[in-house]
Amino acid sequence: MTEKPIHKTEPRDDFAAKMGMWLFIFTEMLLFAGLFLVYSVFRFQYPGYFHQGALELNVTIGSLNTVVLLISSMTVAMSLTALQKGDRRSALNLLLITILCAFIFLFNKYIEWGAKFKEGLYPGSALMLKLARGHLLFFNLYFFMTGLHALHIIVGMVILWIAVFRIKKGTVHAGKYMLLENGALYWHLVDLIWIFLFPLFYLIT
Repeated sequence: MTEKPIHKTEPRDDFAAKMGMWLFIFTEMLLFAGLFLVYSVFRFQYPGYFHQGALELNVTIGSLNTVVLLISSMTVAMSLTALQKGDRRSALNLLLITILCAFIFLFNKYIEWGAKFKEGLYPGSALMLKLARGHLLFFNLYFFMTGLHALHIIVGMVILWIAVFRIKKGTVHAGKYMLLENGALYWHLVDLIWIFLFPLFYLIT
């Protein structure tokens, strides 16, 4: 009489995975909080130059990117809900919409940055070095903080792409969705950071 094979379940600790993501998000929030503090100090010292710098940014593109990220935050949340309900197709479609929104955001940022580069305005350029100190600080912070945010967008896209492949493969499903949940948490962080960046740089008065 042959013994039936014993199927071992994969060891999982969803609570630890979620706590790990929250700790990571906390460190990211500390990073940007420090940058926001630096921004506030220089904004207080050079209000006129910061206002002038904001007028030179493209508010239309900034506003469009805000709408795009808000939509992507909604679709990633809907994707997680769909997966938890066992609707694999909807989860995948909503994730792909989220990733498309990320591409649109980066494309808009490429257009905006490209316009500045054509003007000769970029970190280390001759034009930047000729700016007054307050004006220079504004654009240095603008390029650094929005560039760092764009890097977070790319990281988020990679995580969501991994989730797409895992859902297709069947390793992420209604009973095991922690990867997508953590990816959604990270994406909400990316959205939240932009909600602060947009008014600080584009709507400052």
